[in-house]
Amino acid sequence: MITKLNVASIYVLDKDEALEFYVGKLGLEKGNDVRQGSYRWLTVRIPGDGGTELCLEQPGPPLHDEATAEQLRELIAKGAMNGIVLNSDDVRGLYETLKAGGFTDFTQEPTDHFYGTDMGLRDPSGNAIRILQQGA
Repeated sequence: MITKLNVASIYVLDKDEALEFYVGKLGLEKGNDVRQGSYRWLTVRIPGDGGTELCLEQPGPPLHDEATAEQLRELIAKGAMNGIVLNSDDVRGLYETLKAGGFTDFTQEPTDHFYGTDMGLRDPSGNAIRILQQGA
């Protein structure tokens, strides 16, 4: 029986740039950063949470041949790949902090909905991110 989601992946164009964004801007913490030959296993996670990690995966060997990797890079840059949803206890505060730090790639300002308040943004690779503050 499956008991837990351990790692989910998101494709990025540059692992170092993605790490700086997810850790430096969004406040996640680096999980694993391990090399095996030319392959780099790089994850981020919610600080202090031993739960699910997000693997920052780059198209290319050993997962993809170069033709496939190039197709994926084009889709990533267009924002056409899967995105992620993160939870926050203060979406409006995070929005103001990101704006004050010079971040501008928002797709939606904090907006109230029946399920809570959320906002949209894109990571440096173009991936869609929703940040949700669930309602009471």
